[in-house]
Amino acid sequence: MSPQRSSRPQPRRNQSAMASFENLVALANHQERLREARKMVWRDRGEPVAEIDGWRECVVHAASGGFRSGGLAFIIRACVNIVLAAIRIHRVPRDLRFSVIRHAIFGTDTWRFATMLGTFTSVYKFLLNALPLLIPAINPAPSPLLPARADPKPHLSAHAQLAMVRKRTRRWHAALAGLLAGGLAIGCEKRNRRGIIAQQMFVRGLQGSYNAYTTKRGIHVPHGDVLVFSLACGQILYGFLLRPDSLPRSYTNWIGQAAKVPRECVRMNFALFRSGTCNPGDIDALLRAPGTTPSNYMDLLRLRDRLFPSVAQGVYIPNYAPCSAIHPLISSCLSVPLDRFFAVSKWMLPIYGALHIVPAVLFKREAFTRDPGSVLLRASLGAGRSSAFLGVFVVIYQTLNCFKHQLHHALTTLSAPSTSASPLLLSLLRLLPRALLPSQWLADLLVSRASFWIPGFMAGLALFIEEKRRRAELAMYVLPKGLESVWRTARGRGWVRGGWGGDRALTALGMAMVMSAYQNDPQHLSGFVRRILYQFIGPN
Repeated sequence: MSPQRSSRPQPRRNQSAMASFENLVALANHQERLREARKMVWRDRGEPVAEIDGWRECVVHAASGGFRSGGLAFIIRACVNIVLAAIRIHRVPRDLRFSVIRHAIFGTDTWRFATMLGTFTSVYKFLLNALPLLIPAINPAPSPLLPARADPKPHLSAHAQLAMVRKRTRRWHAALAGLLAGGLAIGCEKRNRRGIIAQQMFVRGLQGSYNAYTTKRGIHVPHGDVLVFSLACGQILYGFLLRPDSLPRSYTNWIGQAAKVPRECVRMNFALFRSGTCNPGDIDALLRAPGTTPSNYMDLLRLRDRLFPSVAQGVYIPNYAPCSAIHPLISSCLSVPLDRFFAVSKWMLPIYGALHIVPAVLFKREAFTRDPGSVLLRASLGAGRSSAFLGVFVVIYQTLNCFKHQLHHALTTLSAPSTSASPLLLSLLRLLPRALLPSQWLADLLVSRASFWIPGFMAGLALFIEEKRRRAELAMYVLPKGLESVWRTARGRGWVRGGWGGDRALTALGMAMVMSAYQNDPQHLSGFVRRILYQFIGPN
């Protein structure tokens, strides 16, 4: 007969099991509260469409959406301001650092940004959901979820299809709501920022409308993103050299840094083209610069002497900054491309590294957790590719710039016994029959206004180096800058009026196009724009 087992440990096991069960319940409740708190800040994919059946529900839905968007915008802008303040905090006196941080978080820029997006969201949501209540006779057919349409983009992933759940509306409902909301909300921002926002929204609207139209008509423009990028770059670099007032000063400073061109050279080019002379102080600054080669030093010195009124007539004075001013540290134009490529690529690598690696880690957390080495490798290769793209861009522009100036110099002074033009070009031109040489007016086209636009357009072809999925985003980044240059040039000549009406009208028109596409054809907007709008607007 076997001895009986004691039953005394049984209650202890029951208590342990009950405690474990209670811990699991508490953990589940905690995670549920975390998910609910997260939803207040960040929307999950596939959020259902809010059914609005009355005016009270419409007002509550619009007000709650506006407060949520305003809070999210406040957090985003404050975080960006803190990062920017942290970069320069070491240059701020210790007794002012707290004030700088406080202003970064609670400054007027943060409140204006939050008010703008909160106002836009609340007004847009109210109008979008109020119009079907106001005019129920033309309510759309009951098919509330956009992916049920027969023409979704087949190349979009399942996550992207899920994220594109929208309330089907009449196109003019979304367009009118976006028009009025955009025109009203832009007034919350500072005047000096309204133009930038208006141009960005306008080009995003053009992108969505163009993609929708070409898809419907079966039109395909090969490499359209590269074409748009090149057109914008042509205008930007034309403005950089001949109309610097048409671009923001911070942007022109960045272009000069990226091109590795001295500021004195840019001022010389502008003055020589406009008036045929320049400030001798700019030439003196290049002469005093450490590292200026002897041949470039002599060329700049000759240019300085020729700019005096006592010089004899007939001496060649260029109406552009000579190559010795563009690259004073390098004597030969043939040596410039390789130097510029490595200098620009190395300069941009940390910036593009952050732009590629940080989003890959933050927004692809599952893939990064599963295989961090592969994610980091792809991001690093992308950063190198983007850096090479900008390096080649600068090389193309400066090569064409040097070539056309050297060619114009050689053609103009071909018969002179002594000249500082390129000996190689002079030798090649003297081998040609006189009848084949272009006349002077054709040679002057090499230094005409258009000659400063064409190299920028040709440099845009460097975009082919970039990954195809990034080309459209880069084109949409530079297009507002090109349009801004055109806009300011037109305003300077009195062709258009700016101020209250211009910026508001452009924003309103842009948001009408953007929101019409967002509610009905979101696949025609870029993924970046879709994700941003989804977080602020939601399905409706």
